[in-house]
Amino acid sequence: MTAPATGRDAATARIAELAAGYDRSGAFPTESLGAAHEAGLLTATIGERYGGRGAGVEETARILHTLGQGDPSVALIAAMTLTTHGRQAVQPHWPEELYARVVKESLVRPVLVNHARVEPELGSPARGGLPATRARRTGDGWAISGTKRFVTGAEGLDWFLVWATTDEPEPRVGTFLVPGDSPGIEVTGRWDQLGLRASGSHDVTFRDVEVPYEQVIGLAPYGPAAEQDNRAGASLHLPLAALYLGVARAAQAFFHTFAQTRVPANLGHPVARTERFRRAAGEIEVLLAGAEQLVFGGAARVDAADSSYTPEQALGARVLADRHGVQAVGLAVRLLGNPGLARGNPLERHFRDIQCAPVHAPQEDISVLAIGTKALEAHAPHKKDQDQ
Repeated sequence: MTAPATGRDAATARIAELAAGYDRSGAFPTESLGAAHEAGLLTATIGERYGGRGAGVEETARILHTLGQGDPSVALIAAMTLTTHGRQAVQPHWPEELYARVVKESLVRPVLVNHARVEPELGSPARGGLPATRARRTGDGWAISGTKRFVTGAEGLDWFLVWATTDEPEPRVGTFLVPGDSPGIEVTGRWDQLGLRASGSHDVTFRDVEVPYEQVIGLAPYGPAAEQDNRAGASLHLPLAALYLGVARAAQAFFHTFAQTRVPANLGHPVARTERFRRAAGEIEVLLAGAEQLVFGGAARVDAADSSYTPEQALGARVLADRHGVQAVGLAVRLLGNPGLARGNPLERHFRDIQCAPVHAPQEDISVLAIGTKALEAHAPHKKDQDQ
C-alpha cells in the first residue's frame, strides 16, 4: 500500500497535469484517482490491525495538502475515503467481515467511500435536524429511500454511508452502508459549481435500495447523541484545512512565476523586483506559513493524544486557515489584474477552487459559535462564587 516518495511525486505531478482538463469538462477524475491509488495515497490511513500503514492525522493532512496543490477535486474525493479509514483505525465500527473485504479490494483498485448526509430540505446536519431519508424495515434488512445532496465523488463511490431515519414506531437514526452498484441509486442533480468542478458532488436519490440488516452503524434513538458534534472531528477539520492551503500554495507558485517572468516594457526588469510585488509576496507567505503551522502543529498534537489540545482549537485552526487561504489567493489575483482572471492561467482556477474552503460543514458561523460558547463557559463564575 505504500509507495516510495518518488512514486508519490510522480503521481501528484500527473494529477496536476490533468487538473485543468478535468476542471473544464467536469468529468469524474478517474485517471487522477488511479494515479493516487498507485501511489498508495488512498489507502494510507488503513489501520495497522488491518494490514495498513495507519497514517495519522498529520500525515493525512500532508497528503491532502500535496493533492490540493495538484487538483483539489481529487484531494476532496480522496479525503472522504482517507478519513473513513482513519476513523475505523481509531474506533472500529464497521462490521469486521465487510470492512476486511473493503480493505482487500482496496489493495488492487481505488475503492472510494463517502458519507451521504446533506438533504434538500434539511440542509447540512451540522445545524441539527432529523434526516428525511427513510430506512424501511423489510424481511431481510432495510430499504433506503430519500435524496442526498453534495455527495462528493458520487459517480465513482463504492460505498455510500447514508444517514437515515428508520420507519419504526420509535424512530432511530443511523448510517446505512450502501454498495455503490445497488439497484435504485440514481444521480438526480448534477454538480455545476464555481469551484471543484471535477469533484462529482452530485445529488443522489435512493429508491428502495436494499441493505442487509447488519450493514448499519450507530443506530440509536434520535436525540442529542444522534446530532452531529461540530466540536469533534479534528481528524477531518485539519486535513480539510490543509487541502485548501495546498490550493493556496499552488496559486502562490503561479504568482511567483508570473512575478519573475513578467517584464513590462516601461520597467525593463521583472515585476518581482518592485516593492509592490515583494510586499505582496511577503504578505502571502505570512498568511500561508502561519496557517500551516496551526494546521500541521494541531494535527501532530492530535496524533500525540495531547489532552490539552481541544476541539475548539482544531475548529479555530480551520477557520483561520480558510480565511488565510482565501485572502492569500485573492491578493495574488488582485496584483495580476486581468491575467489573474484569464481562463488560460491556473490562478483563475485556484481562485475559484479556494472559494469552496469555507463552505464545508461546520461553516464559520457554527464554528465560531462553538468556540465562543466554550470560551465563555471557561470564564463563567463558579456556582460557589455566584452564591457568595
